[in-house]
Parts: sequence; structure tokens; C-alpha cells
Amino acid sequence: MSKSQETFGKKEKEKKRAKQRQDKAEKMEERRQNAKKGKTLDEMMAYLDENGNISSTPPDPKKKKTFKVEDMQIGAPKHIPGEEEDPIRTGTVTFFNDAKGFGFIKDSQTQESVFIHVNQLSERIAENDKVSFEVQMGPKGPNAVNVKKV
Repeated sequence: MSKSQETFGKKEKEKKRAKQRQDKAEKMEERRQNAKKGKTLDEMMAYLDENGNISSTPPDPKKKKTFKVEDMQIGAPKHIPGEEEDPIRTGTVTFFNDAKGFGFIKDSQTQESVFIHVNQLSERIAENDKVSFEVQMGPKGPNAVNVKKV
């Protein structure tokens, strides 16, 4: 007589697979019983109120506002040539390193810091000096050019 080909490990694996199949079949049956038919269009609709909040009730047609297409502005405002600001600004030197040849000016109008290089100076400057300058955009931000003491 020969030994049975089924070992204890094989029997356990087969039991485990059979249990998984049974669980899967039960879950499928449960889903089938609990499944609802699709919702109606009215149940799926969502509305926005005047504050931008999602609501299930449609908006009141009496509160409807109309806008003219000409009044809508999308993106940056158009540049109007008459609105040019004065190209010459004033400010105070907040930092200047003579050895390295650069520093920063705080613009008195916009309070932003503007880079200054020694090549753009018409005369020597030091920290806390009042200066006038023009702003030019460089690769890393605004640069001061034509810098003069006030």
C-alpha cells in the first residue's frame, strides 16, 4: 500500500481556498441584494448658491443677475499708456559692500528692496544715503540703474 498523496499542508491550503471562494460568493450575493437602480437626474443634480456653496435646491430665478460681456475682465488688466509712473525713484541705501561692489536700496515708494551694482553708480555711496535711481528688471529681479545721491 502506498501513502496518500494529500498531506496535511495541502488539505489546509485547499480548505483555505474553498473558504475564500465561499466568502467571495457571499459578498457578491449581498451586493446584488443591496444594489439600487441608478438615481434619477433630479437626485444627481447639484446647484451653486450665490456664495458658491453646493446645494440640492435650485436657485431662485428672481435673484438672477445678468452681466455684460464687456464688463468682464479675465487675466491681467490692459496697460493704458496714460498710467505710466515716474521712472525715476528715490530710496535709501540699506546695505552696500565696497569690497564686493554690490548692495541694496529700499524704494521709498513701494518699500521693495532693489539690487544695486557698482557699475551703475555715478558717484560713491554708503549705507543710509538717500539716492535717486531707475528700476530695470534683471534675470533675478529688479536692478537699480543710473544711481545718484540726492
